[in-house]
Amino acid sequence: MPGHHRLRPGPQARHVTRTITAAAAAGVLLALAACTSSPGTSTTAASASAVAAASHGPGTLTGAGSTFGAPFFSAAFARYQQQHRGVTISYSAVGSSAGIAAFTAGQVDFGASDVPMTATEQAAAKGGPVTQVPVALGGEGIAYNLPLPAGARLHLTGPVLARIYLGQITRWNDPALAALNPGTTLPPAAIHVVHRSDGSGTTYIFSNYLSQVSPAWAAAVGTGRSLRWPAGTGANGNSGVAHAIDTIPYSIGYAETSYTRGNAQGYAAIANRDGNYVTPTPAAIAADAAAKPAVTAQDFSIVNQPGPAAYPISGYSWVLISASQPSQATGQALVALLSWLTHAGQSYAARLGYDPLPPAVQRLAAATLTQVTGPSGSLLAA
Repeated sequence: MPGHHRLRPGPQARHVTRTITAAAAAGVLLALAACTSSPGTSTTAASASAVAAASHGPGTLTGAGSTFGAPFFSAAFARYQQQHRGVTISYSAVGSSAGIAAFTAGQVDFGASDVPMTATEQAAAKGGPVTQVPVALGGEGIAYNLPLPAGARLHLTGPVLARIYLGQITRWNDPALAALNPGTTLPPAAIHVVHRSDGSGTTYIFSNYLSQVSPAWAAAVGTGRSLRWPAGTGANGNSGVAHAIDTIPYSIGYAETSYTRGNAQGYAAIANRDGNYVTPTPAAIAADAAAKPAVTAQDFSIVNQPGPAAYPISGYSWVLISASQPSQATGQALVALLSWLTHAGQSYAARLGYDPLPPAVQRLAAATLTQVTGPSGSLLAA
């Protein structure tokens, strides 16, 4: 399609089991397989219950949840297994809500979510008190499939983006869009809005941003992992959203940037809090995070931070584990994995378009892990 800024799924996409159409997007389970897996690596499209049903030896760790962090997990877990031959890690990228549900039910050793569990959710966890560890920092690009002149890029503000997702702006040549893109002729075609169909921390970050910049969105829809969407077509997982935008002309959607790498002009430039138009580059995501270094599992949102270079739709992914591990061996293996993931393993985040955790957040992760205990009450951190 000449002139279209078409999305390519991220670097892991050739390993993704995917069957998605605009009509069937909500029914598809998408996950990633590690592209450099050592024997025994399993990051598959299986359900969380299937992962839990797998053989669970002393060196086997099972997890489920976030697709936002899945490309990072895929590469990092594969490398960790190469370095630690006695450890096998199975991760099911089923979305944050499904990951929280699997962890709450005790079906997996760890969950992963792009929004920490609430106090109510933690109280329901079968394994007792919950420890939540920040593991990844990334941004969400607003991607589009739109014929624009070579070198042109769509410009958007938060309020206008909210109006698109509210179903109030329905055509690309709407005056509000034309005013933000002077000198670019936008087509009269209908806008095809794409959003997540599954419970998603990516959706939480996106809707949290819209709630901060648009009172109309905050009042009508609000912030959450699962929403009552006013408009659009649902797709399962970040990969599903990326694929839908890639295949549906005149579409727009949000996805973690590692799923759409290689598209230099496929992201909209978003007006940040200082009024500057920015794209989700690692430097712009880092600038957003730097404006709020002291995050916690209770105060975690970094969307729409001040700063001339800050990209406003950014956030952290978190791993959820039981504060008191029922198995000494599994608990020690889990704490060792997360200690590596939040420090040395961050080099794999950078390679995939994520930002390495800022030093203060690495220190938070380390301090959090020192509080995890085994069945006898002894601390598990080395």
